[in-house]
Amino acid sequence: MNKIVQTAGRTALGEFAPDFAHFNDDVLFGENWNNEDIDLKTRSIITVVALMSSGITDSSLKYHLENAKNHGVTRKEIAAIITHVAFYVGWPKGWAVFNLAKEVWAEKPVADDEKIAHANQMIFPIGAPNDAFAQYFVGQSYLAPISTSQVGVYNVTFEPGCRNNWHIHHAQKGGGQILLCVAGRGWYQEWGKDAVELHPGDCINIPVGVKHWHGAAPDSWFSHLAIEVPGEECRNEWCEPVDDTTYASQTKQE
Repeated sequence: MNKIVQTAGRTALGEFAPDFAHFNDDVLFGENWNNEDIDLKTRSIITVVALMSSGITDSSLKYHLENAKNHGVTRKEIAAIITHVAFYVGWPKGWAVFNLAKEVWAEKPVADDEKIAHANQMIFPIGAPNDAFAQYFVGQSYLAPISTSQVGVYNVTFEPGCRNNWHIHHAQKGGGQILLCVAGRGWYQEWGKDAVELHPGDCINIPVGVKHWHGAAPDSWFSHLAIEVPGEECRNEWCEPVDDTTYASQTKQE
């Protein structure tokens, strides 16, 4: 958990009201906000709701809206939060808070919001666009090396609908791959078999010589750790893409 550090009290009121500045910076933020019984995202949401309920729509609310965004609250989530609270505390308050929220979340398109929400579901980074292997994927994927010594471990993230081509792992001895699903929802299919839906915690063992593909569900981001099983003369054979008809039929989207 990142430690919250606040100096606004001393900056604005340090000489005029040193006790208030102390309580604001050291107690409210220094102790209360750093209490780990509630995660920072939840604490940010509670604070926004409390300020909105009190009718406070000045710079302090904008600060806490920005704080909520920085701690993983997406555009969709804040819109749902404000709408829900407005039913209980008053529609005009909802309008006032939405005017501020639109400023805070203005520069983020919805797709980025969904990517951020997905990243917040896991402890591993999404990483950089997987440009080196882009020719073997339909859609955008991302790659984050977790371990590059002893055993190769990579966090592979797929945007909704993204999947890799059919491919085969080869090795003279040992080899193959293990997929450990960490976030979102995806699919795995071996040649000649029905696709298997994947969820966080699922583990797929892929022997050498098995033609297969894996990727995200059409309506969900998906991440898995790709673990390289040590072997001799290991290599990948990339085959044809998974066409839209096959993908739709195997992911129950016909």
